[in-house]
Amino acid sequence: MPTGHATGGTGPARSRERFLQGEPVEAGVRTSILSSWQRSRSLGLSPDQADLPFRDDFDRDARIVRAAVPVLDRLQARFAGSRMNISVADASGTVLLRRFGEASLARSLPAFQRVPGFVFAERVAGTNGIGLALAERQLIRVHGAEHFAERSQRSACRALPVRDPLSGRIEGVLCFGYPSSTEDPELAITIRKAAQAIERRLLRQSSARERALLRAYLDTGAATSAGLHHTVGVDELALELHPRDRAVLTEKAAELISRGQRAAAVVSLFDGRRVTLVSRPMRSGSGVEGVAIEAVLPGPAPREPLAVPTQVDVPPGSSGRLAVVTAVPPPRFVPAAAAPGRLPVATLSRNLPDVAHGPFGTVDRVDAADDHPDAPSRTRGLVMVGEPRVGTYALAARRRLELLSEASARIGTTLDVRRTAQELAETAVPRLADFVTIDLPEAVLRGEESADPRTDLHRTVVHGISDDLPFSPVGKQVDFGPTTPQIRCLTSGQAVLEPDLKAAAGWLAQDPEHTERLLTEVHSLIAVPLVARGVILGIASFYRAQDPAPFGDDDRSLGLELASRAALSIDNARRYTRERTMVLTLQRSLLPHDLPDQDAVEIAHRYLPAESDVGGDWYDVIPLSGTRIGLFVGDVVGHGMLSAATMGQLRTAARSFAELDFPPDEVLTHLDNLVGRLDREEPAAGAGVIGATCLYAVYDPTSQQCTMARAGHPPPALVRPDGTVSFPDLPAGPPLGLGGLPFESAEIHLPEGSRLLLYTDGLIEDRHRDVDVVLDQLRGALAHPEQTPEQTCQTVLETVAPAHPCDDIALLVARTHALDPRRIAAWDLPADPARVSEVRAAALRQLADWGLDETAFAAELMLSELVTNAIRHGAGPIRVRLLHGRTLICEVSDASNTAPHLRRAASTDEGGRGLFLVAQLAQSWGTRYLPEGKVIWAECGLDAA
Repeated sequence: MPTGHATGGTGPARSRERFLQGEPVEAGVRTSILSSWQRSRSLGLSPDQADLPFRDDFDRDARIVRAAVPVLDRLQARFAGSRMNISVADASGTVLLRRFGEASLARSLPAFQRVPGFVFAERVAGTNGIGLALAERQLIRVHGAEHFAERSQRSACRALPVRDPLSGRIEGVLCFGYPSSTEDPELAITIRKAAQAIERRLLRQSSARERALLRAYLDTGAATSAGLHHTVGVDELALELHPRDRAVLTEKAAELISRGQRAAAVVSLFDGRRVTLVSRPMRSGSGVEGVAIEAVLPGPAPREPLAVPTQVDVPPGSSGRLAVVTAVPPPRFVPAAAAPGRLPVATLSRNLPDVAHGPFGTVDRVDAADDHPDAPSRTRGLVMVGEPRVGTYALAARRRLELLSEASARIGTTLDVRRTAQELAETAVPRLADFVTIDLPEAVLRGEESADPRTDLHRTVVHGISDDLPFSPVGKQVDFGPTTPQIRCLTSGQAVLEPDLKAAAGWLAQDPEHTERLLTEVHSLIAVPLVARGVILGIASFYRAQDPAPFGDDDRSLGLELASRAALSIDNARRYTRERTMVLTLQRSLLPHDLPDQDAVEIAHRYLPAESDVGGDWYDVIPLSGTRIGLFVGDVVGHGMLSAATMGQLRTAARSFAELDFPPDEVLTHLDNLVGRLDREEPAAGAGVIGATCLYAVYDPTSQQCTMARAGHPPPALVRPDGTVSFPDLPAGPPLGLGGLPFESAEIHLPEGSRLLLYTDGLIEDRHRDVDVVLDQLRGALAHPEQTPEQTCQTVLETVAPAHPCDDIALLVARTHALDPRRIAAWDLPADPARVSEVRAAALRQLADWGLDETAFAAELMLSELVTNAIRHGAGPIRVRLLHGRTLICEVSDASNTAPHLRRAASTDEGGRGLFLVAQLAQSWGTRYLPEGKVIWAECGLDAA
């Protein structure tokens, strides 16, 4: 990296290296460059990035392009044979035009510097001429190491914003790029001349009436009247003004023009300052009558003009001195797509510049001058010029456009039908109507299409400037007669205007008593159908009360446009409601409805769907052999029908694997294989990779041990009987679906009365909250040992769950119990058939002690067969265990891994009927494997005979 000083004393190149390493830089770096470096770093830009965004949809016939092409052609001829490249970019930093002084230069440059379309905005390209000129709104020079990107270290550039002379807006940027070794101070003069030539060509694209009014304003000498020594346009203060201030100033200026007379208005700004707007009638030499609006600004005058001067044509007979002007088009020329609240402005210089001549025509050379010490601390600038008669229409048109623009932002912010209808009413009041009622069919509120909306309308929204009018209340069914404006609008599909409700026979006949009370307040009505994609969604009724003027055709068109936009949003919300209801129904049908009866744990559970969409969260409780219990909680990645269906498959598979008595880590391994297979077999039409997380815990009340394993899932919360809350450090394990990675399990002792909380990430993860803070909240909510599982669920949802969850929440709370040791009997015996009778006798005595005499016969027979099989086909040592719970469980374990199989013995076979007898006498039986050996168990009811 070069370490010398940049030309012009702008600071050493090593400053950039120190900045990139996070060290403080010395004072040699210009403030604008350092600020741009800091912005680039905060945006996460890398100095080594080589690619820039490319757009091929830019307007190749934009105003700035038409104005700049001849100027760039002359620049190319002037710099022929040099390594100069000239660019014109639009106001977003997209390069629109390219010219090269030397043809071979284009071939030697990187691709992003050869053709138009690449974006050089600071937010994507870092510190560069085009991006910095847009950010600083003035002439910029970036030299060598002042560039943020490595690729530009040997280059220099000068860039200057190009403004529309009539609107004051920056239309684009003119940029000269050249090797840093060929720096020439005269380039500053040249680029100013070229930019001014482009601005003059932009001015010629405006209408003759605009130019005539502007020339008339210049001829009045208003810029130097009333002792205001220095003028400045309001647009140059746009960075300091609140957007609401700019909108208010523009609105007030247009209103003054529409009055067509000399007047003044004081506008209070957001920060407490006040601006005086003065209207000045004038008449051009060609007979165009108009009004100029000037702003008298408070505070000291700037020390120098805030904008680069631009020459305008001076009519014959004027003073011959040139004024620098940027002004807004008269209201009748305000483009329909103009952003509301934009403050166009005119800027006039105090000292009229000398005239210089160059290859680009006549240009201005401006030198900053000190202000007179006795000058008053006020400044004046042109805000707007226009014609009064047209201004009246323009003011109304602007307000309608602003309302439509606001409606685009305010209506449809959620996918809730009622909320969207409410947003329509809030947008229309009071700027279009004083009261709005919206009636929707009940079916639409449920997400369906109404079979006959005329007979199924319900009052959904009532909104207005007051709450005391006797409209039908929200929720009431509304029956409109066939001659009412509301039904007529549904029949015709068009907005129905009733300018005078006192003469609207159909509306008056609907409910004479009710309408008579309304007529004391409202006087005009527009009824608009809410129709989207051919579906009738309801009716919007706009009422006018305070404004004495009745609704007109323009108001009807505006109401229809608002209703059309709102109807589309309501239909989107209706469709979403229908889909969400379907998915939620599927989701709930796939979750457990009733938890099994068992004695190992006391269970409470909750499922809370996300507000925006339904996901694939699930939970399950599975009774296992030996009075053990399996606890599942899982989360399928994504939302919608696919996630819910995948959840159902995983829950079914997880239950099957668990009932086979696989340990937790093996269950997760089988689920991992299943998710991988689903992803390969069902790509879901490009919906993405299927993934899931899961936590599986098995609790044994006989030993009070809990074995847990998780696959990318948050660890559980453990509340011990003394109220101590902890989050066990379980091996994390990869999410399901990655494949090829092992899972590990951990074993934890849970004293009786402990609470185990299993949950999905929707409980703790939220974009607006820190996870560590949420876990602290969860710890505090659980630190109440006296709470029941139901109380724990409620407390956690009330204190920890987000108010508006963006992801599903599944919650499972289990309070552990221990099996009374007096209900457990166990014997160890060698592999000797002679010991079978001893075990039978001991078991009968134990059953008698438990009061299970009626079960003794079946238990004795099952135990005899299981012990005999273990002695004949297994390996010692052999252990027999009886568990007295809700049922009687007989367990026989040995050191062999050979599994017994039930088979049908032939009539000639001497054996093979033992397991058949066990299966007939037991409610259920099976095998589970241990780290060394297996357990064969059989369960029978306590009333078995």
